[in-house]
Amino acid sequence: MIPTFDDHSWFTDERFPGLADAYCFTYVRGLTPEELMTRLGVRVENRSRVTLDELVRRQTFGAVAVGGWVLLVEANGLLGVTEEIIMPLSAGTRLVSHFYLDVDGMDYFHWIDDGRIRFAYVYQEGYSHGIKDGRIQFMFGPHESYSEETPDEIAEILERIGSSVYLITDPHQGPAFLLAERLTGITMTPLLLEESTYLAPA
Repeated sequence: MIPTFDDHSWFTDERFPGLADAYCFTYVRGLTPEELMTRLGVRVENRSRVTLDELVRRQTFGAVAVGGWVLLVEANGLLGVTEEIIMPLSAGTRLVSHFYLDVDGMDYFHWIDDGRIRFAYVYQEGYSHGIKDGRIQFMFGPHESYSEETPDEIAEILERIGSSVYLITDPHQGPAFLLAERLTGITMTPLLLEESTYLAPA
């Protein structure tokens, strides 16, 4: 049994002011926070350790190790949805990111394996894959950045998204958290965000 969309209803602007309405979470497998910062061009002497509150107040980004992954938390940032950044970041590994900007109602989700997009949600276009005629099908037009592999790992979640029983379909309302958990094995929790210390630009 996988969690429901409502299991992530704790992520609200009341509990996470300045983050829940403009955030991006990016997971990269096999990197350390230091390695991620180097890839993003942040020099060693220009790094500092910050709390979540400091990260949000400064409207910056910070990285923390979670298991065999690094989690990049952005307050009002776009790194995790900028393909010129995340495509090379995924080289030789897996990258999963989700982004939401409340003021414009913008949602994005990316699952990238080694420079190829396996699955995505794109603002004003929708999900790249859906359940049709009982199987997963690619819903977008031809695109060279997308893998030809079917994203079978998320079939159960796609069935929920496409079901008339579940009226929540926008990623930030729950599906993005379930998709990220399925693809990374990391459960996003309030304590993970609140109690972590992040490596950030100074």
